[in-house]
Amino acid sequence: MTDQKKIENVIIIGGGPAGYTAALYTARANLEPLVFEGFQWGGQLQNTTDVENYPGYPEGIMGPEMMNQFRAQAERFGTRFVTDDVDRVELSDGDVQKVYLGDEEHLAKAVILAMGAEPRRLGVPGEMELGGRGVSTCGVCDGAFFKDQKVIVIGGGDSAMEDAIFISKYASELTVVNRRDEFRASKIMHGRAGDQPNIDFKTPFVAEEFVAGDDGKLGHVRLRNAETDEKEDLVADGAFIAIGHIPKSEIVADQIDTDEDGYIVAQPGSTRTNLAGVFAVGDVVDHTYRQAVTAAGTGCMGALDAEWFLRDTPPSPEAHWMRGGEPTEIAPTPSA
Repeated sequence: MTDQKKIENVIIIGGGPAGYTAALYTARANLEPLVFEGFQWGGQLQNTTDVENYPGYPEGIMGPEMMNQFRAQAERFGTRFVTDDVDRVELSDGDVQKVYLGDEEHLAKAVILAMGAEPRRLGVPGEMELGGRGVSTCGVCDGAFFKDQKVIVIGGGDSAMEDAIFISKYASELTVVNRRDEFRASKIMHGRAGDQPNIDFKTPFVAEEFVAGDDGKLGHVRLRNAETDEKEDLVADGAFIAIGHIPKSEIVADQIDTDEDGYIVAQPGSTRTNLAGVFAVGDVVDHTYRQAVTAAGTGCMGALDAEWFLRDTPPSPEAHWMRGGEPTEIAPTPSA
């Protein structure tokens, strides 16, 4: 007989709004979830200042404080947290799932993938230093903070146009900066942005530096002409980087269905992936909305999908063997 190995009901990988919500729901369902939240737990909200568009916070809340509250609520119902990054996984179709921290193996009947995504960065001076002080990567989140101010949106795709249109409702002047004269955005989105009276386009320029003013907040953006190398400074109170996101799907990319951009593919109207017992939630799936509230919503969905999967799926022969029993055939549960 082999040594008995503990098999978790649910392992959740990721510690943002989606992962913590999935933890809350599975914990309240007495599934005793184990969450590998990562060293940089809290997701993108850990780097966000005021959050004013999440229901239930009429006065707004700081992003890190909000994530602390999400985490504490999940912990209250018995969630266990490991503040470490998962090194690799071995996923299978409806069998025991394996998650590794180095050589340390953890087993689970179900896994919820909630690794999130991160904004693409320009990698220029001042970009990170002025984050939350004029530089942002989310127009919907932060656009309202720049009422009657001068704003720059950097990017040339549909996301940049959407951000520009949204922010133009607040900004007095808005300039879309793109490195090419042509835009990757669809003609209809480019046209809609161009129809806004306070939106101008500046091409072909790239942002080389974000420079603080006397108050420590963003003062201007240093631009370089991509063709002539001519440089100029553009005064701005806010700058929004809208050049796309990168899903954190590397550890599962060769084991599970992803799209051409690396986002995990979930079944329509569900969080189920192409592997039974493996679910995906939050920004690692969503390249459209990317809001804390939508991430939390899919976290709830993933928890319920996992609960139903565990309820309706009999133990596999491998799970029986890993618990110390002899390999055996386990008949499927008769249908009602």
